[in-house]
Amino acid sequence: MLQPPIPQDLTWVYPKTDPEWVKTIIKEFNIHAVTAQILASRGFSSLEEIHEYLYAKLPNLCDPQLFPDMDKAVERIGKSLSNKENILIYGDNDVDGITATVLLTEFLRYVGANVFFYVSNRTSLKKSLMSDALDYAVKNQCKLLITVDCGITAANEMTHAAEQGVDIIITDHHEPTAKLPHCIATLNPKLLNSTYPNRELTGVGVAFKLAHAFTNFLIANGEVIANKIDLKKYLDLVALGTIADMGSLIGENRILVRYGLKQLRKTKRIGLSKLFSICDLKMGEITPIDIASKVAPRLNSLGRIADPIKGVELLLIRDPIAAEALAKELDLNNSERQKIERKDSEDVERYILQNPQILKEKAIILASDQWHPGIIPIITARIAKQYNRPTIIIAIDQGVGKGSIRTIPEFPLLAHLKQASHLLENFGGHNFAAGLSIKEENIPAFTALFIAAANTCLQDQDVLTKLSIDAKLHFKDLTFDFMESFSLLEPFGHDNPPPILSCSAKQIWPPKVVGKTHLKLYLEENDRLLEGIGFGMGNRKSRLSKKNLSLDIAFTPHINNFLNKSSIQLQIRDFHIVEAS
Repeated sequence: MLQPPIPQDLTWVYPKTDPEWVKTIIKEFNIHAVTAQILASRGFSSLEEIHEYLYAKLPNLCDPQLFPDMDKAVERIGKSLSNKENILIYGDNDVDGITATVLLTEFLRYVGANVFFYVSNRTSLKKSLMSDALDYAVKNQCKLLITVDCGITAANEMTHAAEQGVDIIITDHHEPTAKLPHCIATLNPKLLNSTYPNRELTGVGVAFKLAHAFTNFLIANGEVIANKIDLKKYLDLVALGTIADMGSLIGENRILVRYGLKQLRKTKRIGLSKLFSICDLKMGEITPIDIASKVAPRLNSLGRIADPIKGVELLLIRDPIAAEALAKELDLNNSERQKIERKDSEDVERYILQNPQILKEKAIILASDQWHPGIIPIITARIAKQYNRPTIIIAIDQGVGKGSIRTIPEFPLLAHLKQASHLLENFGGHNFAAGLSIKEENIPAFTALFIAAANTCLQDQDVLTKLSIDAKLHFKDLTFDFMESFSLLEPFGHDNPPPILSCSAKQIWPPKVVGKTHLKLYLEENDRLLEGIGFGMGNRKSRLSKKNLSLDIAFTPHINNFLNKSSIQLQIRDFHIVEAS
């Protein structure tokens, strides 16, 4: 098996310090000095911002009526209920789309609608997935089609909907193209004319807002009493989809995920609890990392190599036996996905190692007809992070390439994709994660254009692999009281990563490799001993063969519970050898 390369040396970026501002934060919120420094390092510039970040609650969520077309969407759904029309919920095939589909299907059925659901299957070679959904709507006599987590770029397909007697409501969060679909209502916080304050809502977040608005409509019309519908029971889906889709965990998303995690930890969804069990997770202790690393990959595996409709069925299912069988099927799919991913990852990495000149450019673009199109988003994200460059990986099938794109903050994607649109069949997504399709013969010209743009826009320092340090401290600061203060910053995720702290320490014993690939360190600073674990750092053991080395360490602290005993352990993110004593 190809050995993964030792990561490039990281450039540590230390925060600017403002002692007076840190003192103000400590005085106002009565929190630990290191936690206050983390908040200052993260760019909070007012006490109001910090208070909202730390203590915002469900009543602080934005009013769903702030979406410009929300009244039209609610009125049309109300008409469907009154006329007993069939409604089709059409979702994307990732976890965000699956959870959004489940949320609106379950909610609308609860309020009396007759609902069908359909999820795109991108492993098919069909040219237009939206056309498939319209065909499904017509076949099942659905007069209303509601998209979730998709549809904003399907302007051409939408023109046929009216001809077939189908009205469409789009709920999406992807960046729109120049031509917007013609439909009854478009709910998307990224529309140019959107007055909705949270641009970072995910697809399932927008679906939740529609459910919230329709609930308000039913209450205002006296059709239900205020306590008849409990919207909180859908927040487990919102948290699951938002975390899986790397939704920004600040502002409104942070509130939704914080309360959604509480729902997940007591979820009554039988299929989800069976999936947690297969992932060896304790339901009452589910974390965003558990969702991102264990739950989401299993659900996403359906859209990558199997049938994503089974993900919707798993989250809706009521039969424990059927739920367990479906959860096991997801696990087998995920194992198969991992095998394919391992093979394709090794192929990509081998090519980069054998062609080091690739890294002289500020962007990486690779294409092959040997890679599985459902796997490339995972590999693209890893390569982009490993080499800190805009990265596109294209899987070619029958002369057409499907590409996955990830980038770095200094190089937003969409403007560059628009400039190259004459070479593309289509593209869509966000500024930092997108997808495209392209004819095989256009790949060389597109590659040259995209790399030239990256080389022009990016400086050498932009593509250095960086590690942002939030605060310096001493081991004596790492108390359980500090960890309680530290937990105020949770939930951690995209745009709110776990803080990284730094300290100088001595290695008092040589490290051990545990679990085959992880590095265990034994560290001391001012007579305080702590253990550190460097996940995936086993190949760096030889650098630390001597004891009594002086190290600068970058780490995230966490509480390790083992044999009913709690201790503070350091998750090592990087280290520098200072000197041997």
